[in-house]
Amino acid sequence: MELQTHGIRRYPPTSELLVSSAGLGWSTISAELRSHGVTQAPAIVPQHVEICLVVAGNKDGLVRRSGTGFCQEALPKTGAIWLSPAGVGKEIVITAPIPQTMHLYLPTALFDRLREDFNLPVAPAHSIRLAVGIGDEVIDQIGRSILSELTVETAAGRMYVETASLMLAARLIHKYCDYGPSALPALDAHPLDQVRLRRVLDYISANVDDDITLADLARVGGQSPFHFARKFTLAMGVAPKRYVSRMRLDKAMAELAAGRLPLAQIALNAGFSSQASFTRAFRRATSMTPREYRRRRS
Repeated sequence: MELQTHGIRRYPPTSELLVSSAGLGWSTISAELRSHGVTQAPAIVPQHVEICLVVAGNKDGLVRRSGTGFCQEALPKTGAIWLSPAGVGKEIVITAPIPQTMHLYLPTALFDRLREDFNLPVAPAHSIRLAVGIGDEVIDQIGRSILSELTVETAAGRMYVETASLMLAARLIHKYCDYGPSALPALDAHPLDQVRLRRVLDYISANVDDDITLADLARVGGQSPFHFARKFTLAMGVAPKRYVSRMRLDKAMAELAAGRLPLAQIALNAGFSSQASFTRAFRRATSMTPREYRRRRS
């Protein structure tokens, strides 16, 4: 069967791409929302760890995958999750259409980063267990939040996705590795003290108009991204993504009140690719549009 290529995986013609993270600049994860028709796909050897989350399923169907030494099948009901380690080839059979499946691809470099941070066994990306049709509330919530960022742009979406990908990788290592649950060590010996925190906050303030990534903030704070995200949240009460979003919103509100810049420029300064996206996000945060806010403050 001829396979079509989108992003990092090849799919049969019966699979339709609905939404993709291609072009969004995500560096630690790739995501696709797909609908799948009835198909029998030849063996594929993935180079990434793959999580499949059924967003809208079909209890009348069956998904079967098989490879050297294994054959697994499960109902593709809504909320069901499939896990695939890197480097394990498998054939896939789908007996009935599945309306929406979220495919999340985690690169092996992400797991290597966690291995170095926590002194984990070698090659954790290749040690994830093959699992079909499982339920995992943590993966489900993170996956759906990534889907939300995929479909509705936010100012700090890229930063959130970087954090979410680390949390997904940590969840897989902790609960679904062949060598057993890894008791992830406690936070390292370098706390995010007031000096480091002040340095990070000053960096955000000075670069709020730029594309601030979690890796940027972690480097300024002298932490690994995984440690930094947790420690910043503990120190500030909000995740780095939400803090940056708040700072950008505050700056946008000040620019609106000043009345000197056009709305399109304010949207661009706040990290949005379009004025329409900025208006939707501004309305969610303030219950009014940017124009309404400007009129009230003028």
